[in-house]
Amino acid sequence: MGLKVLKTKTPMPEQPVKERIKNFDEVTLGYTEEQALIEASRCLQCKDAPCIKGCPVNIDIPAFIRLIRERRYDEAIKKIKETNNLPATTGRVCPQENQCEALCTLKKVGEPVAIGRLERFVADLELKEGIEIPKIEKRYNKKVAVIGSGPAGLTVAGDLSKKGINVSIFEAFHEPGGVLIYGIPEFRLPKRIVRAEIEYVKKLGVNIYTNVVVGRTITIDELLKEYNAVFIGTGAGAPQFLNIPGENLVGIYSANEFLTRINLMKAYRFPEYDTPIKIGKRVGVIGGGNVAMDAARTALRLGAEEVHVLYRRTEEEMPARYEEIIHAKEEGIRFNFLVAPVKFIGDEHGKVIGIELQRMVLGEPDSSGRRRPIPVPDSNFFFPLDIIIVAIGTIPNPLISMTTPDLAISRDGTIIIDEKTGETSKERVYAGGDIASGSATVINAMGAGKIAARSIIKYLLEEN
Repeated sequence: MGLKVLKTKTPMPEQPVKERIKNFDEVTLGYTEEQALIEASRCLQCKDAPCIKGCPVNIDIPAFIRLIRERRYDEAIKKIKETNNLPATTGRVCPQENQCEALCTLKKVGEPVAIGRLERFVADLELKEGIEIPKIEKRYNKKVAVIGSGPAGLTVAGDLSKKGINVSIFEAFHEPGGVLIYGIPEFRLPKRIVRAEIEYVKKLGVNIYTNVVVGRTITIDELLKEYNAVFIGTGAGAPQFLNIPGENLVGIYSANEFLTRINLMKAYRFPEYDTPIKIGKRVGVIGGGNVAMDAARTALRLGAEEVHVLYRRTEEEMPARYEEIIHAKEEGIRFNFLVAPVKFIGDEHGKVIGIELQRMVLGEPDSSGRRRPIPVPDSNFFFPLDIIIVAIGTIPNPLISMTTPDLAISRDGTIIIDEKTGETSKERVYAGGDIASGSATVINAMGAGKIAARSIIKYLLEEN
């Protein structure tokens, strides 16, 4: 007789709500060894391993879980790192529920195996006990420039360096990490985790140069004179706006500016760091994705008395991770569904005092597959707010496309690539992540980075 498999995931320990809303420490605390072993025992070790098909970086999931069951934790993390250079990061922020866990066989009878939590367990264990750097057998006289040190850039750099190719990353900010550092709050992804995984990539032999703005400091064409290939992984870091009246009033932030000031410039540690950010008593966040949840939960921790999420569809259509929505609700974030902004309203001093909203109903699905919001006539109303954060998505910064005229760009500003190879229209130039796909997830950017890395390896080591 087979063992009875638990139908529900092993719960993740968390900071109590009343404590966590007053600090920026990590909310989820990670599994203990005992909890990890219980959860690993739920894995059915399916021969066809459907979970792997859902992983953008193709981790051998049954193999690493089997190694956890056997308490061979060193080998488990090595198995993950065969295809993933940033496991402590992805274990925290990857939407496993829509990817590997969505295809888990256990879903037929209950909850899937908590694959992400197990990945985080062995990754954190390795960070605690010391990271082992794989031996690189041979170094080739080949050089690749990687632009951007976010998840796509770090993945390409790590994969190429492990193959013996010399890699230099060029980062515009003063600290590497891209969106992992400036976009995701400390309570969801601690900076020490990102820095430790960047350190691992550096120890693989990757050089990282900060404060280099490609397109200003140096151009793609200039890099191509010195490097055999270039990978562009600059993300989609420019905010999108609503383009409605009053958007220039004082007290309206883009989520990008808001989170960057807090994360990269440490505004949450004012007055120790002189980068203040004004938080009102009543804050509104427009949007329904992970960035909107991050902005709302951050505003709460900075002292807002009320935080309202304003979203034009219903909770069912929200693109944010379910876990983030649950955490936000637990923390007292208020959700206002089926409302769309019409105009911002200010006082005589040019300071925002609220927003005019219009009620919506849902119609047929649109191109995103979600039901389209339709305005309700004569339903406008005033909603008082002293700070408003706009979190409706991002677009690529046009600097590289403006300074690289022979690089094919789509109408929405993304770089056009061959999705099977990461190749752009310009010879020896590859791209991947949000700069090519538009705003997406960390793990999807990493998957795109792996595709480009394979193509670059083939081009440099097999064809030349």
